[in-house]
Amino acid sequence: MIETKEKIRILAVDDSREALEIIQRQLSSADYEVRTASGVEEAVAVLEFSKVDMVITDIKMPKFDGFDLLRYIRENVSDTEVMMVTAYPRIEGAVQSIRDGAEDYLVKPFTEEELLAAVSQMKEKIIRRRTVHSEIQPLKSYGIIGQSPGIRKVFALIDKAASTLANVLISGESGTGKELVARAIHYGSERAQAPFVSVNCTAIPDTLLESELFGHVKGAFTGAGDSRAGYFQIADRGTIFLDEIGDASLNMQGKLLRVIQSKEINMVGSSRVRRVDTRIITATHKDLAAMVRKGQFREDLWYRLNVIDVHIPPLRERRADILHLTSWFAQKYAREMGREIPAFSDNALQALKNYNWPGNVRELENLVQRLVVVTDTPEIDVSDLPESMRFTVCAEKGTARTLAEVEAEHILNVMATVGGNKTRAAEILGIDRKTLRQKLMKAEKMDL
Repeated sequence: MIETKEKIRILAVDDSREALEIIQRQLSSADYEVRTASGVEEAVAVLEFSKVDMVITDIKMPKFDGFDLLRYIRENVSDTEVMMVTAYPRIEGAVQSIRDGAEDYLVKPFTEEELLAAVSQMKEKIIRRRTVHSEIQPLKSYGIIGQSPGIRKVFALIDKAASTLANVLISGESGTGKELVARAIHYGSERAQAPFVSVNCTAIPDTLLESELFGHVKGAFTGAGDSRAGYFQIADRGTIFLDEIGDASLNMQGKLLRVIQSKEINMVGSSRVRRVDTRIITATHKDLAAMVRKGQFREDLWYRLNVIDVHIPPLRERRADILHLTSWFAQKYAREMGREIPAFSDNALQALKNYNWPGNVRELENLVQRLVVVTDTPEIDVSDLPESMRFTVCAEKGTARTLAEVEAEHILNVMATVGGNKTRAAEILGIDRKTLRQKLMKAEKMDL
């Protein structure tokens, strides 16, 4: 569940003073900021001069009714949710309120528990919108966006790694931001003024990797017309980042081990030993421990590299960060392209949060960039997302889940398919709206 320090501001509208007092007392005790209005005209006056997140309005009132207020809000007030309250629970009235733009409705008489449950559901929607539309400023995170427990653990390890010269092994799936973490460690360390050199071990053929890392002298091999320094020399007194170290051959692994042990290199074609003072940070998406057991990776090298182990969790395991990242990328690319920062509908945000993200942060960044470029409307909706995201069952999670998790996931998927319509979702699920509301609250707390 996403938290917010700013209170949710609620306006309660009812011609019954007694009803207003009850609503105000119950919501204020739950830490909401509550104002009241005894009619539509008074409510409009409040809305014109005050920011309100949520309006709870009775439908039947003299002169102007709740539907009049609902239409006024939808035509004149942005980012305000509306809950209708009625003592006459006719299905056509409920359907009409939803069609006109109400988020939910309550039937009188309702209990305090029912009121708080309904308001809590709307609160989550408001917080999602606040999160994704707010200006995100990274704290002491070296430009890495996130506030989830998993990413905060990464921040703590970055701080520890930056304060030492120990070798670091960064593990994580492709697209999680391993090089970003490596740069954070380097630029947070005492070597920040020296070079940071990034080398992708997969991109360089094994026959050339030794020359690229250690350099070569003139005439060392065909085509070596001049002597050339290697990456270790370029990174002297700084940091070398060896990405995808799991793809290095056993022969190259042996040479890397000698460099780590002796702090010395030999340029290809030269017998002269050169000392280097280079910190080594490596990264991999592979399971090096399993490769060691299979004889595919040297155990002694693994121990040398894995002094500090930084594991970056995949995006599906830190879903609380998805909205922050979406906001950050939307702001970034909108500014780069000179466009207005797009809004995201609540259903689109829920779809993004539910998606499994096999490509992790890189996939999310690419998607948001594309949406900023190709979407012409001011709001990005579910229909603008790739088809695979419109109905998002997290199939890759496997069977190691509780029954409650599976149920919550199914409920969220049904909600996505009906555009957030609780009445329709309850019909499909075969439960009443009160039960659906309670189950949705539990699902939000699971942070699926």
